[in-house]
Amino acid sequence: MIPSFQVDHTKLEPGLYVSRVDKWGLENATTFDIRVCKPNKDMMTPEIAHTIEHLMADYLRNESPLSNSVLYFGPMGCLTGFYLILKGEWNSKIIRNWIVDAFKACSKAEHIPGASEVECGNYKLNDLEGAKELCDMYSVYLAGVSIDKLIYPD
Repeated sequence: MIPSFQVDHTKLEPGLYVSRVDKWGLENATTFDIRVCKPNKDMMTPEIAHTIEHLMADYLRNESPLSNSVLYFGPMGCLTGFYLILKGEWNSKIIRNWIVDAFKACSKAEHIPGASEVECGNYKLNDLEGAKELCDMYSVYLAGVSIDKLIYPD
């Protein structure tokens, strides 16, 4: 079983967690669990998850200090968060403020990048206002969260 399935989801709260670090020869990649909802209690709508995926992927690759390290950003199948994969070895403490800034910036978006019929395979699956509201709530939450929300619970 993969390690993220072994995390006790009944104890998992919203937070920013290192899910795994993979090595390929001399290269590393860090996968982050950006948990925006409490598992089995809350979840995003597919429209909100899809919209945040577009907003954050664009912001992280084009405006963030992490832009040269982003390999992937996308929603979890359970709709309680997102995965961010970065080149190199990172930890949650290092990237927390950049992730807060990214969600805060996305909470102020006026349009969804790449959301036309030409650019997106499911362009009608969007909720900009819902996404902005969740981005704002999560940015405030993550900015004030204690250090234990940066490490998976035992």
